[in-house]
Amino acid sequence: MRFEIIPSEGHDSYILKDTRSGTFVEILTFGALLNQFATRTQSGETINVIDGFTGVQDAKQNITNGFHSAKLSPFVCRLHKGQYSFEGKDYKIDKFYMGDSAIHGLLYDAPFKVSATHVDEHKATLSLIYTYRDSSQGFPFAFDIEVLYKLGEKGDLQLTTHVTNAGTGNMPISDGWHPYFTLGATINTAAVRFDSKELVEFDEALLPNGKTSLYNSFNQFKIFGDTELDNCFTLNREKYEGDLPAFEIKDEAAGIQLGIYPDDSYPYLQIYTPPSRTSIAVENLSSVPDAFNNKTGLITLSRGEARTFSTTYKLTTL
Repeated sequence: MRFEIIPSEGHDSYILKDTRSGTFVEILTFGALLNQFATRTQSGETINVIDGFTGVQDAKQNITNGFHSAKLSPFVCRLHKGQYSFEGKDYKIDKFYMGDSAIHGLLYDAPFKVSATHVDEHKATLSLIYTYRDSSQGFPFAFDIEVLYKLGEKGDLQLTTHVTNAGTGNMPISDGWHPYFTLGATINTAAVRFDSKELVEFDEALLPNGKTSLYNSFNQFKIFGDTELDNCFTLNREKYEGDLPAFEIKDEAAGIQLGIYPDDSYPYLQIYTPPSRTSIAVENLSSVPDAFNNKTGLITLSRGEARTFSTTYKLTTL
């Protein structure tokens, strides 16, 4: 069989592998985290492009230090003062804060469980599920979430999230991902292109101020250099497929290129450059930050209603 799935001894991590190309991914059940996405270059070197963790224990101890590969749900990025109103009631999130804002949702440390696996000659898939039933965190809306990883034969890794409202009334939801990508020693020497249309303008607290402005600085490939970003962008297309990714980065010296192809469920792209500049966070988002308050991109699910979000990462060698 071309594809295989290899669980760790404790079944707390899984390797999905294409034995023909050498491409593989490592997924942790803790947080449903993508911890490695690696391929073999033309020189024979195996390169992992995910800036992740040394293992499960490292992830558990350090997930809030950068939120590497975190599943962003039921809200993305920053939520001002952790407060919001929904259908006439006020709520306050009781989890992790950065400054005055609650950040990155409630599921980044959730204990997901594997619900299904599949391998054949064309793909390997792993499904992880989590049932959220916690009224103490300031989000008293029951929901079920499934995260499906699918590794294909063209160096493509599809991440699909299904969210189902399991409560008795309506619930608000935003969804996203928070991976950090690393191709070489520094992102400064990498060539970057992303298909942005507008910059979502932020205030001093890095929250949207309701304005947008034209941004096309990286619509064509150019060396990233000392560019600093912690910004959200709208995209030129509703969905991405084929030869045009929403975001791509390549390092000629490393001999590798990464493209990101969100579907229409992720119309926003958040990009963050950490101080180390050894990696870059590229986040597919269904809404802008603080959407529980500004409502831009916010989704309301009725009782029993489900929504699917999907993006694809593709590795190619140069």
